[in-house]
Amino acid sequence: MSIQPNENYVLNLLEDLLNTPSPTGYTAHIMKRIEQEAAELGVSLTWNEKGGAILSVPGQDNSRTIGLSGHVDTLGAMVRAVKSGGTLRLTSIGGFMMNSMENEYCVIHTRSGQKYTGTILSTHPSVHVYSDARDFKRIEANMEVRIDEWVDSAEDVKKLGIGVGDYVSFDARVVMTPSGYIKSRHLDDKASVAALFGLLESMKRENWKPKHNVKLLISNYEEVGHGAAYIPSDINEMIAVDMGCIGDDLSCKETDVSICAKDSSGPYDYEMTSRLIQLAEREGIPYAVDVYPHYGSDASAALSAGSNIKAALIGPGVHASHAMERTHKQAVLNTVRLLAAYIR
Repeated sequence: MSIQPNENYVLNLLEDLLNTPSPTGYTAHIMKRIEQEAAELGVSLTWNEKGGAILSVPGQDNSRTIGLSGHVDTLGAMVRAVKSGGTLRLTSIGGFMMNSMENEYCVIHTRSGQKYTGTILSTHPSVHVYSDARDFKRIEANMEVRIDEWVDSAEDVKKLGIGVGDYVSFDARVVMTPSGYIKSRHLDDKASVAALFGLLESMKRENWKPKHNVKLLISNYEEVGHGAAYIPSDINEMIAVDMGCIGDDLSCKETDVSICAKDSSGPYDYEMTSRLIQLAEREGIPYAVDVYPHYGSDASAALSAGSNIKAALIGPGVHASHAMERTHKQAVLNTVRLLAAYIR
């Protein structure tokens, strides 16, 4: 029988995760949230050395182990320099279009634990002042953070405790609409992490066990390419659960579960991908099979690092990835259903 995900649980957890800042390298807070959730579900958790979480679920047959991965690290930035006028120059964390972050509110996280709000702007932010404001190139060198404090100099900023290397997180701006759409930054990949926990919650609530052992890797360096470069050696096959892309030449929609046949690292395992397609059809889950030429996943990182596994990639369809993203709750919930069908 198909499992029925707990919609309220998944969406409430997703909103909580989205509202917890976690740019790559600054993930300790959200990992504590992951640890808390695993404990409440009674799932064993261990840590790898770079702070990723490994959750273990025993199966009915321990002859194989299936790995499932999702990442909680997100796009963000770091202070590159404190400028003479009291603004901050940034360096990007993760790959995004700089113009997609223009005029966004942000938070500066200092090493001492202080938090300050600000706004990301171009250095020519006003059409009333700069004749080239509309056409001014949006690149790192032309962007800065305006801090919401009374600062007029680099010295003023340093007195606040803000310095080079401090993290800058972007406001998620989470909205869940009555029609079921979820609009937010960082659905990549917190929507998938919520789906993975929806899977664990269903095991506890409906009292079922997977056929084989399952290990869930909640990684924290995916956006910079090495989130799952290390995985436990007993994993035989791995499904990276990450957002599906929407756009030109792609068939995926925001209500679909994406099944990726190939990304920039090459093709995913033929048998696993075929089985996922068959299960989606059997369960009546809306899905799309696509090829993503500008994409890499935790599974491709594991393969590139030499892991002796076969791998696949699925996830909820997300529009405008690495910008102002949107998906639909059905895509997230159906990702839970497809994962359950696979591991049962």
